[in-house]
Amino acid sequence: MSNRRDFIKKTALGTAGVALGATAFSAKSYGNILGANNKVVLGSIGIRGRGKGLLDSFSKMYGDGVTIKTICDVDTQFFQERVQLAANNQKGNKPGTEIDMRKVYDDKDIDAVVIATPNHWHALATIWACQAGKHVYVEKPSSHNVWEGRKMVEAARKYNRIVQVGFQNRSISNVMQAMNFLHSGGIGDVFMARGTCFKPRDSFGISKDSTPPSTLNYDLWLGPATYRSYNEKKGHYNWHWHWDTGNGDTGNQGPHQFDIARWGLNKKVHPVKVQSMGGIFGISPTECSQETPNTQTSVLEYEDGKILEFETRGRYTNAEANAGVKIGNLFYGTDGWMEISGSNWKAYKGRENEPFAGSGMAEGAAVGGDQTFRTAPDSKGHFGNFIDGVRSGNRHDLNCDVEEGHMSTVLPLISNIAYRVGETLKFNGEFEEFIDNETADLMLTRRYRYPYIVPEKV
Repeated sequence: MSNRRDFIKKTALGTAGVALGATAFSAKSYGNILGANNKVVLGSIGIRGRGKGLLDSFSKMYGDGVTIKTICDVDTQFFQERVQLAANNQKGNKPGTEIDMRKVYDDKDIDAVVIATPNHWHALATIWACQAGKHVYVEKPSSHNVWEGRKMVEAARKYNRIVQVGFQNRSISNVMQAMNFLHSGGIGDVFMARGTCFKPRDSFGISKDSTPPSTLNYDLWLGPATYRSYNEKKGHYNWHWHWDTGNGDTGNQGPHQFDIARWGLNKKVHPVKVQSMGGIFGISPTECSQETPNTQTSVLEYEDGKILEFETRGRYTNAEANAGVKIGNLFYGTDGWMEISGSNWKAYKGRENEPFAGSGMAEGAAVGGDQTFRTAPDSKGHFGNFIDGVRSGNRHDLNCDVEEGHMSTVLPLISNIAYRVGETLKFNGEFEEFIDNETADLMLTRRYRYPYIVPEKV
């Protein structure tokens, strides 16, 4: 996009008009060309569950100068339906289709890509995109393992690309307001954050290995993951519950609440210690191929002693806190506590049972003393924020730049490593490696399958 802008500027011959070949443009027409350069052309990679939602949302921005030119998926099953979805939102403008994302990256007309692949593809897809000069919106978690997440940050910086991670809470006004409240001392010094992921997950069964469906390019689907025979219970969506491709619910829904917890604690560094325990309860391993735990408790400690707790419950459970929090966050401070459920929040002073501040209440309401909190700015939403960042070319305009996303993604990833190793681990945040634990260090990365290799030097 910057090349087109530079071209237009270099060919300007004056304010009265521009001559390109035999065609003359008035100053007004020249202004229209500059306006056209604000258009953002997208490729949408991964179009099933979450990918369908992103495709719908971004194609609805057609009136704001955003166009989905190409949709891409390794499974052609939904091509026709998704093309029509985008066309309906784009006044009949139908996107093309591709199976291999590299074909999308080769298209010079495409400014940015939206990535909603399985987790094990997030890093390589993002790095390839940056190398091809594309900006990136990538879903959470930003990466499948810690090492490749750092490579994503390096690629974004090296190629000066805008990379936004899909932690949508960063762009929700009420959540932004809650964070402003915490950071301004609304409940005193926040010493503990708790995230919850209580989502019912029943057995999805077990099946024998088989031949991939004719619509699926299985080699591309596997990509960087270790080769394994096709199995329908380890493929679409169920990939979440197998370590080679997913990260369990702690690394699926969990990253959103880990992100809010870290944000509320105002931590811009990694924790120094992590422990995690749990298991698969209520589901027989002979009846389901799930590898990741459906019940898991993780505790992370920062250098100053502050604590981040996280709990995953996939079986029968009650909710927590006054708001009935199942997927949300709790914060504990020296003067009180706060609950966040979805986009709503309430704060309680000391041991009082009635909230003294929260979403929908007046700015600074009943905070007491000289404390006040700022009302969050109006938000265009996470997708609009990404498009604004692409247009400005300034990563600081993003609500969740790739490094911010990486910092939060590390939390569930190292929690899962502690669970798998079965030990309390010490973490060196500066080098993003464990201290005196080679087994855990090996899980910070993976052995990549040729040719889908995340490079050491991006």
